[in-house]
Amino acid sequence: MPQKVGVILSGCGVLDGAEIHESVLTLLALDRSGAEAVCMSPNKDQRDVVNHLTNQPMRGEKRNVLIEAARIARGKIRDIKEIHAKDIDAVILPGGYGAAKNLSDYAVKGADCEVDPEVSRLLREMTAAKKPIGAICISPVVLAKAMQVDGAVHPTLTIGCDRGVAGDLQKMGSSHQECPVQEFVVDKENKIVTTPAYMLGPGIKEVAQGIEKLVKAVLALIS
Repeated sequence: MPQKVGVILSGCGVLDGAEIHESVLTLLALDRSGAEAVCMSPNKDQRDVVNHLTNQPMRGEKRNVLIEAARIARGKIRDIKEIHAKDIDAVILPGGYGAAKNLSDYAVKGADCEVDPEVSRLLREMTAAKKPIGAICISPVVLAKAMQVDGAVHPTLTIGCDRGVAGDLQKMGSSHQECPVQEFVVDKENKIVTTPAYMLGPGIKEVAQGIEKLVKAVLALIS
């Protein structure tokens, strides 16, 4: 049986959803490794909708996170509330502003943010079950806040070298380790793997290296 790895998508598009390159590179790396991706997303409205041509908000427009994420998953996606730790062997969160807007409200509240209840539940279930978690780009803030709820897990994470976000991770009870885009950080005790991706860039080939290594490291941590 192939290893089942959840991929939590936050919409479709870097400015208001899941970063498409990071999401597709994650799915590709999982497929190349022989793992089965189980795509999922919260079923709710996005915080906002952004025109990716002009980078400007589209006032009055609403889009659903799950429906938008289905674009990346080619329709093979489930509402995250249906997924539990017993259903998967590991979980990975690609980045994009959707992690900070739809999976959490970090984009608005910073370190005082809240995580979507179903996202938080699944991440805490995975931790309790000692199953691996991967977080890419800005998504470690979601993981840090979810872990802060219980107060028992203080992971070591990376978002690259952004001092502001690194400081927020520390406020949320996590430790930060600087890391180049092509590499990754492993917290072996908590079975957590993170990589900076587009928090650093500069391009898709560099981002791909870090994500491919992250996926291999996550799969290696599966018991």
